[in-house]
Amino acid sequence: MGILNVSPESFHPDSIHMSREALLGAAHRMVEAGAVLLDVGARSTAPYRSADPDEDEERRRLGAAVEWLAGKVSVPLSADTTRAGPARAALEAGAAVINDVSGLRDPRLAELVAEHRAGLILVATPVAARPDSAVGGLIQERRGFETPDRGVPVHRVRELLREAMERARRAGIAEERVVLDPGIGFFRDEAVPWDEWDIRVLAGLTALHDLGRPLCVGVSRKSFVAALTGSTSPAERLAGSLAATTIAVLHGAALVRTHDVPETRDAIRVVERLRRATMAQTMRNEASGS
Repeated sequence: MGILNVSPESFHPDSIHMSREALLGAAHRMVEAGAVLLDVGARSTAPYRSADPDEDEERRRLGAAVEWLAGKVSVPLSADTTRAGPARAALEAGAAVINDVSGLRDPRLAELVAEHRAGLILVATPVAARPDSAVGGLIQERRGFETPDRGVPVHRVRELLREAMERARRAGIAEERVVLDPGIGFFRDEAVPWDEWDIRVLAGLTALHDLGRPLCVGVSRKSFVAALTGSTSPAERLAGSLAATTIAVLHGAALVRTHDVPETRDAIRVVERLRRATMAQTMRNEASGS
């Protein structure tokens, strides 16, 4: 899943393509390198962001970007937004998927996804969000743990994804249209340090399989990689991102969201080959009774 941004405030400058020609060029390169879905963002969703465009600006950017790409690339388009206005513009311009990092907390967005029969990526996030007309965004309210079980990162993520899936069901969104994302990078104010939280979630991804939906994992150049490697710039985080991607795929990720499609494709090919060989060896051992 290739990441394309038309948001100047995005944390990774190399992902930003503000002109039609630059965006189309980047999209074509990603598809040629193996992307099966392109995720277009017009507003940074990083939890630590300082700049935040209003809803009208995000709608203008996102609608134009999807319109530029629709029908010109051979893979579906996803719109990375939590807001109903930009989502409507993207869906009407040709987007087939909404990538919602708020976990579908806005009923208006849920109604739009159901109305358009769009795909939906539900992200686990510790945000109890409500629309805020003054800033055109979302008020964030962090929640602490109430039980020991909720203090285990992957259990908390599982709980949030269950809640998000229930919101989707209530809105009439078919379960087969839903993919789940554990929200790597979004848990900043929990009892566990945020980089440790992300590592524990990656290590525990198999605990999410019983939710019954494919997992999408986004680790590309995120700041937990910097915390582990000491790399200060997103430009220096490719190797760490590929290592985290390998872990995610080994633990069952079905979709990987990345800035770096060719490199990520190669890493996944190696992991898939290793996984097939491991499964074959296990089957041989079982057949021989060893």
